[in-house]
Amino acid sequence: MAVKSRKARIRRHRRIRRKLSGTAVRPRLNVFRSLNQIYAQVIDDVAGRTIVSASTVDKKLVSDLTGKTKKEQAELVGKAIAERALDAGIETVVFDRGGYLYHGRVKALAEGARKGGLKF
Repeated sequence: MAVKSRKARIRRHRRIRRKLSGTAVRPRLNVFRSLNQIYAQVIDDVAGRTIVSASTVDKKLVSDLTGKTKKEQAELVGKAIAERALDAGIETVVFDRGGYLYHGRVKALAEGARKGGLKF
């Protein structure tokens, strides 16, 4: 069952990626979630490089995340990625949910990034 759902997510992600791409002016905010962690990257697809990133395994965030639920951790990661993106001069992004449903941790990360000041 897990292999089927993973393949379906990858198929959905490819379908989404056909339609959206990040540029230097408006990079792509990509989300990946594993069973226990969540990762976010702001990517310039034209240059092919990651501008900023944040995750639940980030050494600067680990102390703030202890004792919180996964959803609360995702929101803090969203705020951190927004803060780092604003420091890098990025205000607007294209949100790439990575084939996941816009629900739960993915939604919490997006809302945290919006609270942090990113526009998408």
